[in-house]
Amino acid sequence: MSPAPVPVASPLTLVMTTKSPEDTAALKALVTKIQGLPQEQNPIWQALTKLGTVHFARFVFLNDRQLAVITTYDGSFEDYINEFIDEIGDVFNALLAHMVDASPIPIQQNRQAFLDYVKKNDLRAIEPFYSAYPKATVLDIHAALEQS
Repeated sequence: MSPAPVPVASPLTLVMTTKSPEDTAALKALVTKIQGLPQEQNPIWQALTKLGTVHFARFVFLNDRQLAVITTYDGSFEDYINEFIDEIGDVFNALLAHMVDASPIPIQQNRQAFLDYVKKNDLRAIEPFYSAYPKATVLDIHAALEQS
């Protein structure tokens, strides 16, 4: 039996801990407000669409003090995080203001510190990472759907 192909997509499970119950409440209000916007006004949706490398993304409050950002993306970790800094750095600045041991903000001027913070707080998947379409990027999937 040959080994499974290495997927082009990678998982990210960024788990951040809030500073206090008050920070958790403020963060829930902020995330709910942003995610409640229509897609054409939501900066996160706009960035994800523009990047064209993200298969899935979601915010999840894990408990009273932790927020997870869970995504599956194409390409390298460094490229992915840098694109997010470029597209929605200010959203992450607002989130990080409520987090314990967060990287310095603004992240646009502290890129390496933010990359290090994300790496440190990424709950790595137990390999191998399963993908139903291991060789298909987001762009490949969009192209295939347009042809059908």
